[in-house]
Amino acid sequence: MGTRDPRIDAYIEKSADFARPILKHIRSVVHETCPDAEETMKWSMPHFDYAGSMMLGMASFKEHCALGFWKGELILGKEGVSTEAMGQFGCIRTVSDLPSRKVLAGYIRQAMQLNEDGITRPTAKKAAAKTKSVAVPSDLATALKKDRKARATFDSFSPSHRRAYIEWITEAKRPETRQRRLDTTLDQLAEGKPLNWKYQRS
Repeated sequence: MGTRDPRIDAYIEKSADFARPILKHIRSVVHETCPDAEETMKWSMPHFDYAGSMMLGMASFKEHCALGFWKGELILGKEGVSTEAMGQFGCIRTVSDLPSRKVLAGYIRQAMQLNEDGITRPTAKKAAAKTKSVAVPSDLATALKKDRKARATFDSFSPSHRRAYIEWITEAKRPETRQRRLDTTLDQLAEGKPLNWKYQRS
């Protein structure tokens, strides 16, 4: 079951009059969509965690509010990154500036799935490393030799797509998790799919 943090109650009450309905609305949709969401304060702003990872955060400022998904680029794509405010939705001054309740709930469900699947947030460090070659682990190399279809897809992928699969497999902490990820990798490669295919916009 999720948790509520009294510090967020205090944060909302101290926010400007225009901001309180916005923050309360976001909070309501989060808990309605994700009953297991855990509230916390990070960087002095309200955040909601799920499945052991950050999911989204909100904030109020003097003249606007902001809402941001921690893995927003995987949910909304690069075009979802706002240039006028933190987060993905620009300067929010009224509840009507937010996506509809249904659409926002859909984004939250995608964020939940990303956390459940253990998908990590793209970082600047990883982005910079995309151009560098990366060694294929022996278990993946062996499996690819036995699966011609999966190997063909893997070989045709860009370095960044290959790296995503390699890092996902090698970052597994338990042998059974690694094997499960290896099996999923082979299945998805056989179908011509990159690791994060479910979260890419068509």
